[in-house]
Amino acid sequence: MGVPLTYLEFHAVFVIPPILLLGWLAYRREGASWGKPAHSGLAIIIALAVLYTTPWTNMMIPEGVWWYGDGAVITTIWYTPLEEYMFFVLQPLLTGFWLYHVMPRAEMSLSLPRWHRIVGVAAGLGISAGGWWLMGTQSTFYLGSLLWWSGPILAIQWGFGISYLLAVWRRVAVAIGVPTLYLWVADWIAIELGIWVISSEHTIGAGFGSLPIEEALFFLCTNVFVVQGVVLYVWVVDQRPDLFSVSTIDTVLAEMRTRLDSP
Repeated sequence: MGVPLTYLEFHAVFVIPPILLLGWLAYRREGASWGKPAHSGLAIIIALAVLYTTPWTNMMIPEGVWWYGDGAVITTIWYTPLEEYMFFVLQPLLTGFWLYHVMPRAEMSLSLPRWHRIVGVAAGLGISAGGWWLMGTQSTFYLGSLLWWSGPILAIQWGFGISYLLAVWRRVAVAIGVPTLYLWVADWIAIELGIWVISSEHTIGAGFGSLPIEEALFFLCTNVFVVQGVVLYVWVVDQRPDLFSVSTIDTVLAEMRTRLDSP
């Protein structure tokens, strides 16, 4: 017997409508607190999300960490369903369009103290190291692999701009918290409907009803990636708009062509 709602129908009911609504509302108030930098930053984050998440899910699924209900997906590419790849794009859009409404901005130089950057990198790498250790036990494998996978991204983002993120932490927290809470509810419904099933053998058994703590942490981490990535990108553009000017890009491309043509 098939699931009452397929993965594609889940997108149509729970993911695409809020994206359209938030996108339309953001379009209506364009220029209030965001613009082209936010668009280009979000586009970069989406591309990185697909590239970075694809190997990880294709490692987790054959390990039996989660699987999908009978008839829930159309087809798979590698081990991952087509609908999952769609989610790699849709979730950043959902979170990014919400971020557009609460975009934090603050005046701060890009030249941060070196020890701030060291602390940020160390914190991210510490999370990754802890995840690697947890992967050694079956019941903590999902939690460990998630932390191991998340750590390098956090190290890069925190190492680059932890001071700025702390300066605008209230709006960053709102930007992360609202879509995370929404996706927790949506994921809980999907699990209840059997669209996907989380292995009890690869999780620690804690959570919120049918929502394992590992799933909740996944949505939290991925939304942190999206929000911090776009916020930091906009910060850089605000402080150094010349880096992204047409003339600067043309100069860089010309230098690259010169180096390639030189013997």
